Amino acid sequence: MKKIAIKGTGSCVPERVIPNSYFEKIIDTSDEWITTRTGIKERRIVEKGQALSDLAAPASETALKAAGIFPEELDLIVIGTSTADMLSPSAGCIIQHRLGAKNAVAFDINAACPGFIYGLAVAQKFMQDGSYSKALVVGGEIVSNRLDYKDRSTCILFGDGAGAVVLGHSNGKDDGEILATDIQSDGDLWQLIHVPAGGSRRPPSQEVLQEGLHYLKMQGNDVFKHAVRTLVSSAHKIMSSQGITSGEIDWFIPHQANIRIMEVVAERLEFPSEKVIMTVHKYGNTSAASIPVALDEGVRSGQIRKGDLVLVNSFGAGLTWGAALFRY
Repeated sequence: MKKIAIKGTGSCVPERVIPNSYFEKIIDTSDEWITTRTGIKERRIVEKGQALSDLAAPASETALKAAGIFPEELDLIVIGTSTADMLSPSAGCIIQHRLGAKNAVAFDINAACPGFIYGLAVAQKFMQDGSYSKALVVGGEIVSNRLDYKDRSTCILFGDGAGAVVLGHSNGKDDGEILATDIQSDGDLWQLIHVPAGGSRRPPSQEVLQEGLHYLKMQGNDVFKHAVRTLVSSAHKIMSSQGITSGEIDWFIPHQANIRIMEVVAERLEFPSEKVIMTVHKYGNTSAASIPVALDEGVRSGQIRKGDLVLVNSFGAGLTWGAALFRY
């Protein structure tokens, strides 16, 4: 079984910045209320007409450049997203076209916020037997157009973005390695986070629009409880499988959903704040983009260096969750 390493990272967020003060004008809230409860100060939102591929393609190009790989060398593209440009074809095929990656097989994974970790796990399995040698894994979402801006419980939380990594076969310890991945789901809890309409059960219609069924619905308190429990459990499972403790890990990147969740999870896993990478204050919850954007920023800022041991984990609609441990 071949070892798989992250060869390059990239990310892209919209230029449009939406501060907390924007919401003070349209709903009953305040900058202090949002900051205290979520840790979010601002988020990035796409302009009208922009789609997922408008962020995912630049993020992918940056990751390819960092890896020193041309698009036509890719033989696998996996996109973690629930907000592709259109219902069909897949975001993977659109991004394959935009990159000119003619020799790759491309497809999407709809696992909501942990979509990037799911993609990482799937790509690793495809590559371990040598069938595929160079892969692009993207996590990206355009959540802003699925929000009801009259619903204070959801509209303040989310932003748009995309992050990407290029994977290749590792040449040894100095080249890094994905050491372990863990992905799980519990469909019994699907109603805690969902978009009721737009699929085959409730296709788009005037009635759907009038009732706001195309907007994201979330039961925040229940989500918080399940998020903390599953994120801690998945991280412990990963560390146990490798026989290591949190003290041996250089960086922890939790899903950037809510600072309260991140702080509780980090505390229970015994990660000091100086080992936790956070971007939630400036981007909000970018769903599947959350982990790869934070990873890329950690790499480009010089925080994450070659040889560092990094643990990431995420939780989202499905319910789905997962974790990954890798040496960068």
